[in-house]
Amino acid sequence: MRALDAWRGVEVAAPPTSARVNVIAPTSREHHASCNSASHHRRRIVGFQSTTMASKTLSTAPRVARAGARPLQCLRKAPVHAQRRGIAAYGYEQAKALTFKEYGDPPAVLSLHSHSISPPHGDLMTLRFLASPINPADINQIQGVYPSKPTFTTALSTPNPIAVAGNEGVAEIIALGSKPKEAGFKKGDWVIMNGPGFGTWRTHAAARVEDVVKLDDAMREGISAVQAGTVSINPCTAYRMLRDFVDLKEGDFFIQNGANSGVGRAAIQLGKQWGLKSINVIRGRDDKAAEEKLKNELREIGADIVITDAELQAQGIRDMAKEWTNGGRVPIRLALNCVNGKAATAMAKLLASEAHFVTYGAMSKQPLTIPASMLIFKDIHFHGFWVSRWAQRHPQEKKKTVADVLEMTRRGTFKDTPVDKIAWEWETKGEELIGKVKDTLEGYREGKGVFVFGKT
Repeated sequence: MRALDAWRGVEVAAPPTSARVNVIAPTSREHHASCNSASHHRRRIVGFQSTTMASKTLSTAPRVARAGARPLQCLRKAPVHAQRRGIAAYGYEQAKALTFKEYGDPPAVLSLHSHSISPPHGDLMTLRFLASPINPADINQIQGVYPSKPTFTTALSTPNPIAVAGNEGVAEIIALGSKPKEAGFKKGDWVIMNGPGFGTWRTHAAARVEDVVKLDDAMREGISAVQAGTVSINPCTAYRMLRDFVDLKEGDFFIQNGANSGVGRAAIQLGKQWGLKSINVIRGRDDKAAEEKLKNELREIGADIVITDAELQAQGIRDMAKEWTNGGRVPIRLALNCVNGKAATAMAKLLASEAHFVTYGAMSKQPLTIPASMLIFKDIHFHGFWVSRWAQRHPQEKKKTVADVLEMTRRGTFKDTPVDKIAWEWETKGEELIGKVKDTLEGYREGKGVFVFGKT
């Protein structure tokens, strides 16, 4: 039996209904002495012990039974073997995924689900994931507060609809139907997701051509799976915000908060590549030694000025800004905001007339307060930016942006965001993986959490 994912047309195995299947097919030369007649020559098909999930094993009974089974007195009990990773019967791929059936706190609603994926045909391809990061947007999506909603489906052999978590990642094509081949895809190609909501916290997936963006051989050369798996959101967000709102020239300033985030670090490095100067705001730390260490870390990747949010709101900040900008003769024409709250308003006050203030996040969960004077007298332009929407509207430009960032990475002029690699093997327990997601919620992680898939 197969179930159809109505959204993607993806077929997966439906759960077997019997507890054990032992079938005797009529074509083998193997002699079974236990049968009543010595003339019975037949092949024994080892059955699979089934559970309520199709992913544990796949029943072969329907297909073999149609071929014509021998009388029941010739049946024997088949041994039950320990399950392991591999291709199931008839090419079905075993897979695991972190899923949720309702919105809520990730540690409470996530679970590790096992299932099987049908062999690809037509416009389908089978992916094996290599690396998938844990982004703040992923957490928000599980909580139900992100604008892009995942697809809840029963196609993964569940009685109730579930969704797979995760939006970003890189995968390898391990099998494909005719249409992906016609479109230029081949086995072994690396792909990234074309948009949000695909579900990347999983070992394997079935996908269509329109779900993915192929990384050409030139783009992939010299690039690790982690680098490829983390390029499409944070670096692309920073790249487009620096390019699309203001025509910044060499020597121009921009200011940003959340400077130690993935987007912030990318903006520092891209700005340095393009000759821009940056003023970078971070949260203050109780541990001043750790705070200074972070400031130095950002300076090492190209930050010109690094201050805390408290320093941003202190008296005398305007005079300091004049010193940084050659007595105010070099205007600050762009601000990048992912925090909101009072510190974001203080950042906006440093902008020159007709500058642009771009908001792409709201980490403080506070509103953005804009004094009317900024709109009336300074004519500051306030924008929102969501890279997922931009990518859907500009798919070719997204591919060019990804290629540009990967080329900088290959040359060594764009450094990876510090990552905390989370090993995901076939034997890895669900509670271990969910615990790593919980660590992201608690903040102050040593680096961005990235699931790195081993022998899955």
